[in-house]
Amino acid sequence: MIKIDGSQGEGGGQVLRSALTLSLMTGERLKIFNIRANRSNPGLRHQHLCAVKAAHTIGNGEIVGGILGSTCLEFKPRTIKPGRYRFNIGTAGATALVLQTIFLPLSQAAAASSLKITGGTHVPWSPSYHYLEMQWLPFMEHLGFDAQISLDLAGFYPRGGGQIQGRINPAEVIKPLNIEKRGSLIQIRGISAVANLDRRIAERQRSQVIRRLSDKYRLNDIRIKQLPSKFKGTIMLLLAEFDKSQCCYFSLGKPGKPAERVADDTINAFESFMTTSGVVDEYLADQLLLPLAFASGTSSFNSPKITDHLITNAEVIKKFIDVKINISGKIGQPGLVTIQPQL
Repeated sequence: MIKIDGSQGEGGGQVLRSALTLSLMTGERLKIFNIRANRSNPGLRHQHLCAVKAAHTIGNGEIVGGILGSTCLEFKPRTIKPGRYRFNIGTAGATALVLQTIFLPLSQAAAASSLKITGGTHVPWSPSYHYLEMQWLPFMEHLGFDAQISLDLAGFYPRGGGQIQGRINPAEVIKPLNIEKRGSLIQIRGISAVANLDRRIAERQRSQVIRRLSDKYRLNDIRIKQLPSKFKGTIMLLLAEFDKSQCCYFSLGKPGKPAERVADDTINAFESFMTTSGVVDEYLADQLLLPLAFASGTSSFNSPKITDHLITNAEVIKKFIDVKINISGKIGQPGLVTIQPQL
């Protein structure tokens, strides 16, 4: 049994999700305690419980402690089974994080799987659907994964009610990733989207991007969209394409937050990235660790910012598999990430 202290490092839900993924990938029995101990509302919340149930379902396993509020969980996976799955978080919890928990294991199954996940698609502190579509999935495909995702309904915090679909096909080999430099900036694409709100809000977000960035960078196809949704919300997302890589940043609207400030948050994050040697955004840097730990060779890339999430994720991975992960750089500063699986 692999024992994980859920309070280690950043002490949030990522420790749980990564441990579930690794348990499914390795077949190792897992016991995790002090789940989300560093949070104001510790234990399993709806989003985390849905990830647990998803792992339990696809792994045909045994589970102890899989209830709301639990701070201790035991999980014993069996064979990963492909199939047609539906998971409902029941709140605005992040559908993206449930998807990412089971993505890697389902890619190693004997046949394709289809998913429908209901909950939040555009919520704080989580990858939005459009980040998955425009940034995360292209990198996964570059590594050798074969998957498609689509958005049925956008679900904004705090109401949720969104739904994504996905199809995950078997992946034969996970390729390593090595990017020394991002190269020259080719263009910046993006979306300025609203749901059940006046289109002029999206236009103001887009105009702010043009006002602040058009004199310095090549902007191309900053697209205005109306998203299907049961509730109101906005998103401003920018994707910067370089010769050898790309980065992605987004911000969400909320009541009382002007459209221009939504755009400013995205712009500021991108401009901060441009002052570093990063080749991908710091969020993707974290999300690459798990697949690259199972790659067919050594990977290395520069992150614009070393985060607690990144370091914690590395420590959890090393509990399960024999892999060397070296992260050079201080918290909050740029750094080099190297992942060397022991093949």
